[in-house]
Amino acid sequence: MMEKTVLQTTEYAQMAVDVAEEKQASDIVLLDIREVSDFADYFVILTAESNRQMAMLSEEIEHALERSGYARHHREGTPQGGWMLLDFGDVVVHIFGPEEREFYSIERAWDEGNVIVRIQ
Repeated sequence: MMEKTVLQTTEYAQMAVDVAEEKQASDIVLLDIREVSDFADYFVILTAESNRQMAMLSEEIEHALERSGYARHHREGTPQGGWMLLDFGDVVVHIFGPEEREFYSIERAWDEGNVIVRIQ
């Protein structure tokens, strides 16, 4: 019988970044918010260029993390609304359309967090 490997929270966050990059999301940021948040450790923030890409990104990230044993707690938003949130507990993935990303400016709201990865 094979033992199941449990990944660290940072590895799950990096996995979300890797999937987003592979599926051609833009302006991907991995933000460490452990020092300034009591509800999550990491935000993964990315931009999707279309509703279709947003739906695909959310599905692919969910599947990758869940296959690795990291279950999603809940999801908010829709591609048609220009923003989706995938809450995995310690890792929260924000997927924005370009206009919504600029409008909500989430990195500025969490500017005390540490940028671990930024992929333009």
